[in-house]
Amino acid sequence: MSEVKINPIERAERAKALFNEGYNCAQSVAMAYADITNLDEKMVATITASFGGGMGRLREVCGAVSGMAFVASFLSPCPTATDATAKKANYALVQEFAEKFREQNGNIVCRSLLGLDHPKDEPTPSPRTAEYYKKRPCAEYVYDAALIVGKYLENKN
Repeated sequence: MSEVKINPIERAERAKALFNEGYNCAQSVAMAYADITNLDEKMVATITASFGGGMGRLREVCGAVSGMAFVASFLSPCPTATDATAKKANYALVQEFAEKFREQNGNIVCRSLLGLDHPKDEPTPSPRTAEYYKKRPCAEYVYDAALIVGKYLENKN
């Protein structure tokens, strides 16, 4: 991993650009780090597609936070069921990422971040119009999440 060059701001900008292209929040964060996962962007987009909108527009954990957790699976892997040490390390990294996001944004739950008063939305995604981008802070959450991962990697290297 030390061979991969990490510029946290470039990664965060890339994630935000992906979101603005129409990818969901989880896909955008995860795709900005596709090279870390050794998966191509299309595969990362496929794997993380369900996590947008707080998991399928259920408005639970923010998709940007889920995108960070996806990347954490590769940064601190736990590929076996019985490796309690690896599992603990992975969970600790996910919690570290989530706490940094919460410190910056006040919450990690999609509906709370968006100020929604209902538990879920219909499965049909909102059209990505200029009005959508004006009222939704999601691009900034994506930027923040990708920056958190980037700073972690920068400090680790």
